[in-house]
Amino acid sequence: MDCPYSFDQDFLDDLPYEPSVLLLDRIERYDQASRELVCRMPTDVSIPFTDAQRVHPVKHPRHVSGAAMVHVTGMLGFVQVFYMHGLRHGDGWTGYGTHVHKAVFRKMVAPGTPVMCSCKEVRARLMGERVFITYEFEFRHEGEIAYESKQSAMWIKTEA
Repeated sequence: MDCPYSFDQDFLDDLPYEPSVLLLDRIERYDQASRELVCRMPTDVSIPFTDAQRVHPVKHPRHVSGAAMVHVTGMLGFVQVFYMHGLRHGDGWTGYGTHVHKAVFRKMVAPGTPVMCSCKEVRARLMGERVFITYEFEFRHEGEIAYESKQSAMWIKTEA
């Protein structure tokens, strides 16, 4: 895969959510061997929860919401299994987050410049029509770590 890579229509059509809440616009880096990819999250566009903030310059400055960042981890997991494992929602595969082992917000992200969101598969257990994957995520904004977490998800195949 040549990067940067804008998501193709097959991927967008297979998403279990409307593309408007993907919150990612392209793959920046893709490494099948290390099971890692980096996607770009624009922050100068509409973002759920962030758009609904009641902003105060001191008490509550505008920032990319933590809820949006956690949601993006799920979207990154979907990107990862779609491109690296070939699992398709249209074929009956769906994923559910099961564990947040660690989550740390290290920097408040003001909307404007994109966040680079890394997703690395650190363990996968393939069990027929179930796949259990543990991921490490690192989101960088302007070169600094803004969010990092370790999470797990179960991918299950049901009737398509």
